[in-house]
Amino acid sequence: MKYENVIKLALERGFYFPSCEVYADAQAGFWEYGPSGVGLKNKFLELWRRELIRRDGMLEIDGSQIMSKSVFEASGHLGNFTDPIIRCKNCKGTFRADRTIAEVSNIEIPESADLEEFDKAINENNIKCPKCKGSFEETKKFNMMFKVGIGPEEETAFLRPETCQSIFVDFPRLFKIMRGKLPLGIAQVGKSFRNEIAPRQSLLRLREFYQAEIEVFCNPKKLDDVEKFTQIQDTQLRIQIDNELVTMTCKESVEKNIIPNKFVAYYLGLLTEFYEKTGIDITRSRFRKLGEKEKAFYAEVAFDFEVETTIGWLELVACNYRSDYDLSSHATKSKEKFEVMDNDEKVLPHVFEISMGIDRSLYTILEHNLKDDKENERTVLSLKPYLSPIHVGVLSLVKKDGLKEKTDEVYLQLKRKYDVFLDHSGAIGRRYRRLDEIGSPFAITIDHQTLEDNTITLRFRDSMDQKRMNITDLNSVLSEYTAFP
Repeated sequence: MKYENVIKLALERGFYFPSCEVYADAQAGFWEYGPSGVGLKNKFLELWRRELIRRDGMLEIDGSQIMSKSVFEASGHLGNFTDPIIRCKNCKGTFRADRTIAEVSNIEIPESADLEEFDKAINENNIKCPKCKGSFEETKKFNMMFKVGIGPEEETAFLRPETCQSIFVDFPRLFKIMRGKLPLGIAQVGKSFRNEIAPRQSLLRLREFYQAEIEVFCNPKKLDDVEKFTQIQDTQLRIQIDNELVTMTCKESVEKNIIPNKFVAYYLGLLTEFYEKTGIDITRSRFRKLGEKEKAFYAEVAFDFEVETTIGWLELVACNYRSDYDLSSHATKSKEKFEVMDNDEKVLPHVFEISMGIDRSLYTILEHNLKDDKENERTVLSLKPYLSPIHVGVLSLVKKDGLKEKTDEVYLQLKRKYDVFLDHSGAIGRRYRRLDEIGSPFAITIDHQTLEDNTITLRFRDSMDQKRMNITDLNSVLSEYTAFP
């Protein structure tokens, strides 16, 4: 399905919609999740916790969204967290330099390239303002941090641009009180804020967005001493090498030096297995190794996990080996000690990061699973049952003859354990179609036979098959299908 179909579904079925849309001065880049979107997001995060956090014995924290200026001086964000912008001399419109150049000339310049490269491309290709065809001023850097003033004195602080910095500054305390042992993974889910120049395409580029970040602290001398590597050594990775996409196991990727060590390969394998369970078409995914000018300023080695959509390849996860950049920077700025003991050795840990964009991931799940079933004249969102915002719809065939009361009774039996939608009104076929569109894998119909023998009709979303069963068997069937893998 195309991007436009996903947006239509999102707006009409309560997945997500623009913030403050009733007001003309509502700013771009802010979106809100409706009931269906919240249901999908919460289940996605529960799967993330099961497949990554709990499986690997990680810790999870919940840090502040507003942090001191010192944090971002140490992290480098105040000096390096910038996008290249160009301003029209005529209409004074401001644009992202890299995107404007790519849209007009198909020339791809990394956003971290030297400013002279953007000016050269603009001049050589005679690129003009897309609004008024005016000429551009020289390319400048724009810092994307959101500044806030605290208290009556307006002391300077910032909304966090990523969720990981509280993990870094909290690391010494967490390692001590949780009796940490390297390697140690610490995770956090929450909102981050970036003052994007031109937010667009709904959830794909936002000013306020959700991240699920994992920072794994390790001894840099033991990157190939990974006991758990055998768990994923045969997991297939799709890796973009220059212009060639190759498929190999985690073990082969290390042996061929495509991935630098078992430590990094282990977490790329875990990430692949997680996304396979989300319902994303893994054959349309890749790990792309970033070049020197593409990497974030803190990254020594970087792989982006990208997935193909109808609007191109989307980066869903940034996988960065940050070495000791963060801990050494915070140690220097704060004058505190960040070294820890690894057995008998004092170590300043290195960090491998798995920084996941939740909003983009949810969009991709929707696009990859939204189908046009022309044969049966319906739109179907074929989500994994354990990710569906509504597990089952409970429908009465008609509202009279005691069927409404029996339907309400079944609904009350199920709603404490499952996400259930109760629907009494409209043609039964139309009610099935509505449930298909929001991804509900099952529908239960209460009819006159139910009053006679306590059986119901269970309809399966994808096949449209219907099965007659006793109400007492419902729980075991629903539990089997909706349980997380």
